[in-house]
Amino acid sequence: MTLEQLLISKFQTLPLHRKQELLDFAEFLAGKSDYQTPLKSIRGICDDLKFDLTEEDILEVRQEMWANFPREDLLS
Repeated sequence: MTLEQLLISKFQTLPLHRKQELLDFAEFLAGKSDYQTPLKSIRGICDDLKFDLTEEDILEVRQEMWANFPREDLLS
């Protein structure tokens, strides 16, 4: 017995509401794609932003962020 014949024979023994469930599931499987689009890395996502960030820019921002750390009032 082939797979199709086996499925048909099982399908014929089911009550009507189960046949509808099976049809819904078969439609879901038919619409489901086995192909998944590859994920982009963060660099790939931001590639089109076209901004220049230099080491000097990073150093300047770090100095601004940490300029008041540790604060004297926190140490007391």
